[in-house]
Amino acid sequence: MNQTRGQNGRADATHSEEVEATIERLYEEIRAANGDPQVRLAPDQPLESVRNRVVDGLFDGERFDFDESMMKENLDEILLLLIAARESDRHGKALIGDLTTVFDAHLSPGTVYPRLHELDERGTVDVKPLVRTKEYEIADEGAMTNRIESAMRQHLAMGMFLRAALSEL
Repeated sequence: MNQTRGQNGRADATHSEEVEATIERLYEEIRAANGDPQVRLAPDQPLESVRNRVVDGLFDGERFDFDESMMKENLDEILLLLIAARESDRHGKALIGDLTTVFDAHLSPGTVYPRLHELDERGTVDVKPLVRTKEYEIADEGAMTNRIESAMRQHLAMGMFLRAALSEL
């Protein structure tokens, strides 16, 4: 520790000690808030940053919430992207957490797990049994890409149609 002597001969705290105390205080606050899902040092899911860029670009900082029924209609494609984006922890509980983190969607395990099983049955994902859970991997990247691009074209065409039709009214 760097210390300087003041006029009274006592050691005074230097700038580095003040910074260290501030960092330690911040660390303690973060540790104390460990159970608070609102405190994150980095995105849990890489797609969280993608979502933020898209929403900010489209709505210029205006709040936007994804409709949960839209999420359910596109759940297979969303799950495929979430699985592909994760490097580890590709189990159902983490994916449900990703749905909440990335899209603020609160879908039940009874909604998510059957879709994961269907993706496995179709051969789009592979399931690896672990000790207390199952982990999912993309089995066919080409099929995943085709499926997501098809959904994307459908949504884009419908959105552009609705916009054009609205402007005609």
